[in-house]
Amino acid sequence: MLIRITNTPRPYAWGSTTAIADLLGTEPSGGPEAELWLGAHPGSPARIVEGAAEEGLAQWAASHAPGGRMPLLLKVLAASAPLSLQAHPTLEQAREGFARENRLGVALDAPERNYKDPFPKPELLLALSDPFRALCGFRPVEESRTDLESLADSRLVPLLTRLVDDSSLASVVGWLLERGDGVDEVITALSEHASGVAGDERGAWLGSARMLVDHHPADPGIAISTLLHTVLLRPGEALYLPAGNIHAYLEGVGIELMAASDNVLRGGLTAKHIDVPELLRVLDARPMPAPYLEPEHPTPAVAVFRPDAVGFALLDVAVTPGNELLVETAPLAVALCLEGAVDLDGETLERGEAAVIVTGTPRLSGKGRVVIATIA
Repeated sequence: MLIRITNTPRPYAWGSTTAIADLLGTEPSGGPEAELWLGAHPGSPARIVEGAAEEGLAQWAASHAPGGRMPLLLKVLAASAPLSLQAHPTLEQAREGFARENRLGVALDAPERNYKDPFPKPELLLALSDPFRALCGFRPVEESRTDLESLADSRLVPLLTRLVDDSSLASVVGWLLERGDGVDEVITALSEHASGVAGDERGAWLGSARMLVDHHPADPGIAISTLLHTVLLRPGEALYLPAGNIHAYLEGVGIELMAASDNVLRGGLTAKHIDVPELLRVLDARPMPAPYLEPEHPTPAVAVFRPDAVGFALLDVAVTPGNELLVETAPLAVALCLEGAVDLDGETLERGEAAVIVTGTPRLSGKGRVVIATIA
């Protein structure tokens, strides 16, 4: 059984005006269309299409889903400008922060509120565009130092002096965000060098900084970006962002799967509230490899992106004529057809259509491509 759902894209300023419409075969609104949410998250709950008893998926989930909520949120994301630098808490940090702000009487809709709910927000992103560009996770300090020293600019000395070893990353981020002594000169120097390059001719790290200069001049995030991995995903590649991983999506179109939470600690590239001490408390300030996520292939037609120990998975399924597939999912999985027309247990989803798979483990046939978000 399918429950067909739809939604209106979120009009965040960084969104593309055409990419979601082009992908799903819909009419563009004329304004930015940044994210299409396919879930029951109260920030933008999907609507159940005509013929169902309930108008909204959130109302349906309240009476039908375990615990009254759907714990996952599937999104189409289309960025034509950088999103904010941010990190997300662990489950324990989210519970503690939510309770603390409740005790302090901070309104849930207050701009300075950090914790909107008691849930973590791990994220997975599957690239559809070529490339999808993101900043995510700290590079080894020696690698960052080598790149910064190659600019041969004395104005970077305050940064290089503090960037001693891998253990110095948290203090350096705090110094940059608090605009300590020398920070403005560092940002100015990096901005000048970045503005003088075309694309990634001096390396992806400086190309990413140039994008930030264009959209967020004089922001400390320009300097922080030089400490992070620049990841360039090709279509079909994915990354996984666990709690504490500082990241920013810069440009591209992708499918995002996350735990349904609003808990975001920002660290630059935004006019929204930045709580530096709280960000540093949740930040995983250790160098780490770029967080590529390799898929499992139970069959050649199915790629399963399943991060360790987070309880969800994203399936990318290519359906071909004459090849019926039985795809293992939990109940209340969410499917989105990206290409062609795919039958799920005898009900057809065409390009741009989405549905909740109520009973799970559907049989797929037809010709097309579908992504499915499921509890794992």
